[in-house]
Amino acid sequence: MRIGIMGAMREEIDPILELVTEIETEIDYANNIYYKAKYNNYELIIAYSKIGKVNSALTAATMIEKFNIDLMFFSGVAGAINENLKIGDLIIATKLCQHDLDITAFGHPYGYVPESKVFVESDERLNNIAKKVAKKLNLKLLEGIIATGDQFIADNEKKEWIRKTFDADALEMEGASVGFVCDALNIPFFILRAISDSADMDAGFDFDKFLEGSAKNSAKFLIEMLEELK
Repeated sequence: MRIGIMGAMREEIDPILELVTEIETEIDYANNIYYKAKYNNYELIIAYSKIGKVNSALTAATMIEKFNIDLMFFSGVAGAINENLKIGDLIIATKLCQHDLDITAFGHPYGYVPESKVFVESDERLNNIAKKVAKKLNLKLLEGIIATGDQFIADNEKKEWIRKTFDADALEMEGASVGFVCDALNIPFFILRAISDSADMDAGFDFDKFLEGSAKNSAKFLIEMLEELK
């Protein structure tokens, strides 16, 4: 089995590269670097896409079409719009949407284009494996709807609009685009996010330090998921 593992930023994949064995090669393709590696009996293709929907969609499609992956894992950070989510919480996406996709002028709902859908659903089997791993590691793991857009949303009114419109729990900038690519090409996918900002966050919060720690935790989580895959 060949598994794709993605993050948006280099910091999100570096800890994964440290945990895998036999990094065979680095392939420069379409302005990005793809690492071929192994873990147990799995072949891995690892890359960071760079931030945003276009970059993540390109990377996901490349992993599927050029490297022939069978499963897709994505991990990174997200902002909370559900008040029950706190900094450091882990959330897996049950489904995802594009909050900045808007052709409502033509009578369609937000996030929808003809011949498509508002939400894309992640793989239930992979989500269940994640729950098993969380229990094994004694970690709190939440699940919910993640909204994706090519904007860092800092405005509280906009956050509330997204929460109400899509019943969303968290915000980020890549998940839905990866999900829609995988869904179109029949590749099961899994999205893991660590909450990096919330309504009650400390003004002295150090994002860089948090990113480093959360990336290491997420890497260990994904490796444990590889152990549980059958």
